[in-house]
Amino acid sequence: MRLQNCWEYKKCGREPDGHNTDELGVCPATVEEKADGINDGTNGGRACWAIVGTICKGTVQGTYALKILNCLKCDFYKKVLTEESWGFKSGDEILKIINSKT
Repeated sequence: MRLQNCWEYKKCGREPDGHNTDELGVCPATVEEKADGINDGTNGGRACWAIVGTICKGTVQGTYALKILNCLKCDFYKKVLTEESWGFKSGDEILKIINSKT
């Protein structure tokens, strides 16, 4: 079974060439190469809760500290947590990985 990335699960259309990119722009999670492979995702597709500029409920989300409480309630976040189980990378771990890569 192939694991879904956030844009596939949410069908937001903000992936490159997606149906909402003209209006909303490309989501930073879809192009965050430093997060590639985290939680078995493509780019930041399974690490979106740690990536600034994603959209939730029509609103651009800010920093990890400001958005994580909303993300903890998200059905996609819960899905990744369940699927990854012991290998799940939390927001703090993701930020360390992203920030350590140059």
